[in-house]
Amino acid sequence: MTDAATGRSKSRRSRLLGEFLDKTLDPLAARQGFSESSLLLRWEAIVGARVAAICEPVKLQWPPRAKRRAADENQAGAKRRAADENQAGAKNRGAEQKDEPATLALRVEPGFGLDIQHMSAAIIERVNTHLGWRCVAKITMKQEPLAPRRARPTKPPIDLVARRRAEAVTEGVADERLRAALVALGERALAKPAR
Repeated sequence: MTDAATGRSKSRRSRLLGEFLDKTLDPLAARQGFSESSLLLRWEAIVGARVAAICEPVKLQWPPRAKRRAADENQAGAKRRAADENQAGAKNRGAEQKDEPATLALRVEPGFGLDIQHMSAAIIERVNTHLGWRCVAKITMKQEPLAPRRARPTKPPIDLVARRRAEAVTEGVADERLRAALVALGERALAKPAR
């Protein structure tokens, strides 16, 4: 539902900050050669936690436009020759000469360059699968410390005394889902605050 006069959504639901990140970060990511910010934002999901802990994407380097233009001209020339010669093999050679894929520049934690080098084929495959086309052909690495990451907050341990008290209070509730929700709420409310 959108308001015709303002173009804004009439929905009053609160939106997560993550919903705005893609639109906000896309222009910034484009400056580093990334066509979309999802490669930066979802790096851990793309390559896995183990690889993401020791490397991060820095830049997506595309070949110079002159090389791409020359590749296009070679492709067009090969197609013209194939049409003139009526040879099926020439058509296939012309079709193979497409734009060169990009090079993914990674920042790698010192001492892990060899590991990333051995995993480079798998990383390229995962990145290309995420992007949906053969975007990356090779990887370059620069060994330097990664930016410090914030530790994800962990859930506090369950306070068994608070849980038992919450279960005792909600004994009379017939609906199972409602009782489970009330127990979870009561457990957090009755738990001793961490100091």
